[in-house]
Amino acid sequence: MAELSYDRLSDTEIADRLVRLPGWTVEHGALTRLYTFPTYASGVVFASAVGYLADALNHHPDLTIGYQKVRVTLTTHDAGGGLTAYDFELARRIDERLG
Repeated sequence: MAELSYDRLSDTEIADRLVRLPGWTVEHGALTRLYTFPTYASGVVFASAVGYLADALNHHPDLTIGYQKVRVTLTTHDAGGGLTAYDFELARRIDERLG
């Protein structure tokens, strides 16, 4: 894994990293993915697991839990709301461990 920093990524760096994260998009400057589940409860369990991954990295997403859906939204507040290596690393960990 490359060194993580809170330096804001350029548009080119974002595009290069996004290619390696199928299902993720950039919406309004944030890295976003919508996950679907067979039940509401399984979405809540997923969101809780994302919370553990986020705490381990000390980088916390916005989670929106709906009926059979959880939207994960990543941005780095310390970078003025931009995207950093931390956003992409957390997305990678979510997909690797929970996706």
